Amino acid sequence: MPIETFTAQVESIENLTHDVRRLDLRLIEPKTITFKPGQFISFEMPHPQTGRLVTRAYSIASQPSQSGVVTLIFNLVQDGPGSGFLFHLQVGDKTHFKGPAGHFYLRDEPTRELLFVASGTGIAPIRSMLLANAERSDPRPATLFWGLRSQRDLYDQEELAELSRQNPTFTAITTLSRPDPGWSGESGRVLRLIEERIASVKDLAVYLCGNSAMIADATVLLQKKGLCPIYREKYYDGEEGDGS
Repeated sequence: MPIETFTAQVESIENLTHDVRRLDLRLIEPKTITFKPGQFISFEMPHPQTGRLVTRAYSIASQPSQSGVVTLIFNLVQDGPGSGFLFHLQVGDKTHFKGPAGHFYLRDEPTRELLFVASGTGIAPIRSMLLANAERSDPRPATLFWGLRSQRDLYDQEELAELSRQNPTFTAITTLSRPDPGWSGESGRVLRLIEERIASVKDLAVYLCGNSAMIADATVLLQKKGLCPIYREKYYDGEEGDGS
């Protein structure tokens, strides 16, 4: 699909945690976007130190059927030009981006169950995939392992619970690596869930999104369990995807 330039207006802003924000962009021209769940869009902005134009990519967190609005989920990175630019946008502001692009998207492999593994805001493209899968007449069985740091970093838990209620073949597990006292859910790195809960990968298609260390370690763990397709999207410091 061709990469286009879009003009959009900020429709809504929601602070999900102390440093994670959700942004809804209403498309103005063109009025709709066609993309595969998991792909990203790119913004151009001046670097805060050098003033030179830089490009930053952000995964689309909404599903393709919501073609008139693009949802982004991102966290504020210290001195990050991309997140700094997006955090300064206000409701009603107009902005421009290019897209869609990227090779990290939900494939049509009907014989395989889906395993999604995310760390931090790596949930963004996976959210698009989960919502798209849930809209199918025959959703594929899917499991999400999502690693966050502590209770103050939790968000979208009610949405995941609702998806699980609507689709009994979907399971979502969030684990905290540094939980505060009182946490009754899973704790430890997201890799522990792969080790303990995945017996075989024979019938799986796996989608990994997060920091490079998690992706590398998860890949090794999964490959020890057998052969299956593994698709990866690396995020730099949680700020943006690299499109690989």
